[in-house]
Amino acid sequence: MMEKKNTASAVKPRMYNCHAHIFTGDHVPPYLARTFLPWPLYYLTHVPALIYLFRKWFNGPDRWKYKAWYKNLNAFFYKIKMLNVRYAIVTVLGFLIGLYISLQVIFILIDWLELIQPLSEGNAKMIKELNEFLQAYWLVYIPKATAWKIVLVVVLFAFFKNGRNLVLFILRKLWSFLDILPGSKTKALAGRYLNLGRFAFYKYQARIFGQLRDQYPNGTAFVILPMDMEFMGAGKVKAKKEWKGKDGKRPDAYGYQMNELARMKSYSRYKDILYPFICVDPRRTRVDEKVFFAYQLEDGKVVLDDCFIKDYIEEKKFSGFKIYPPLGYYPFDEALLPLWKYAADNQIPIMTHACRGVIYYRGKKKKEWDSHPVFLESRRKGRYGPLRLMETRNNKFTDNFTHPLNYLCLLDEVLLRKVVGKASEELKVLFGYKDEKTKMASDLCHLKVCFGHFGGDDEWARYFDSDRDQYSRQLVKQPNEGVDFLTDIKGASKQGKIEQIWKHTDWFTIICSLMLQYDNVYADVSFILKSVEIQALLNQVLSNDKLSKRVLFGSDFYVVRHHNSDKHMLAMMKDELSVAQFDLIARINPLEYLGIK
Repeated sequence: MMEKKNTASAVKPRMYNCHAHIFTGDHVPPYLARTFLPWPLYYLTHVPALIYLFRKWFNGPDRWKYKAWYKNLNAFFYKIKMLNVRYAIVTVLGFLIGLYISLQVIFILIDWLELIQPLSEGNAKMIKELNEFLQAYWLVYIPKATAWKIVLVVVLFAFFKNGRNLVLFILRKLWSFLDILPGSKTKALAGRYLNLGRFAFYKYQARIFGQLRDQYPNGTAFVILPMDMEFMGAGKVKAKKEWKGKDGKRPDAYGYQMNELARMKSYSRYKDILYPFICVDPRRTRVDEKVFFAYQLEDGKVVLDDCFIKDYIEEKKFSGFKIYPPLGYYPFDEALLPLWKYAADNQIPIMTHACRGVIYYRGKKKKEWDSHPVFLESRRKGRYGPLRLMETRNNKFTDNFTHPLNYLCLLDEVLLRKVVGKASEELKVLFGYKDEKTKMASDLCHLKVCFGHFGGDDEWARYFDSDRDQYSRQLVKQPNEGVDFLTDIKGASKQGKIEQIWKHTDWFTIICSLMLQYDNVYADVSFILKSVEIQALLNQVLSNDKLSKRVLFGSDFYVVRHHNSDKHMLAMMKDELSVAQFDLIARINPLEYLGIK
């Protein structure tokens, strides 16, 4: 992980993309659409089956465009289109045919949609009378065979754009529920499926990495963030038949993904440009037959025993740890604490997911998730109890795991003491815990952690709108400190303050405040780069001397591909920032974050 800086003043350090993904569709659980679609409909979006179809498409029909017969067919359709353009009678005839087909399709789709939600009595009567009137003049003749009905619908939607728009307009007027389908979350999930399709043609991460690398200048380095989605409640990620190790056994999907990255890391051509992290989930105990994480305590420090993490950090020289809390855990989970002690003492960086998205825990909410393990809320007569978390839907209650205030439970010694106080005796010894009122011998205030996505563009927009929030204003009033999370203006402990910040303060303010108060806290601008609106606020962030040194460039490839390509986002970023600003977040700050000397 060591790289020499070029001391020549005319030569800049290489560029770093600190947030990119190259995992394939084979590393994704099968029922990603669970909770988006009702049972049993989410089975229809079975990821491995869709990946198989995408690969068949890319190896078959997608290549037809290079064939002579396909080019000739295109030329034939071109001639037909030009007849429509050049001759008025053909234009009129095409319009009449499209109108006639549209009438048939409207009534076909009405019949089908009534099976889902019947029309109101008035609308149903009107449609029936209109149908009978048009049939009397032979303007509507709907075939009885379902196959012919499907053909008419396909022909209309494929060849008659105006007719298609007319049909959709009428149906939306008749059924209001069509206006909300698909919703923003469903569209985002569809975008993820589309991205898997775009890159599913490649079975190997190295091929996807090539697609990423070719969008950047030569020599650009990349932090590669794998995913461990085994425990998100969306089905088991199954190993493929072709995945075989040296012993002839098939590794599990996570093990194969990590081993593939390790092989790439060993190649000389990737030596200085590939910085893979290990994806860590506290629920994982083994990778195939290997213990995932094992350690001993020596002189107050964590020393790794023979385990998967030791192999990949100390032997294979992986560069850091990646966590994804919305999959169903807090970043201060007891199983993670000794690993964070090891990371902090060795200045190994951590990348965490820190924005709302469509990849989150798909199972049922557990009882212990009904309240926060550490934070309190005010109750009656000055009493305090656990902060109640009363969200019921998956896409809402998993935000509680993502919330950036959770990291205060790691960085702040007082809150960490509460976490350790509830943990095992082994962890109490590790941190030198005595009792709830005595400062521990060790803490994690020097933990090096980066908030991926900087809270999300929705929280940046929320910051702009929070002009009446007393805590959001602290970034302006106290630009070197931000929000005092636990104390009042006099420095005295204020017990109910954390509840108000949790519930009402935007994540942008919280993350910036953590960056201002802790020397090793960073944030990257991945994913939010797609939003032009955030550029003004990014410039404001980079005008702060403290914050500017903690911002990293990243793109979130290929997750964000349904918005913009990487080369597009890179061009936008360079256009909006000065050369000095861009060099700071893409060339200088990553060196400190990754520990490159």
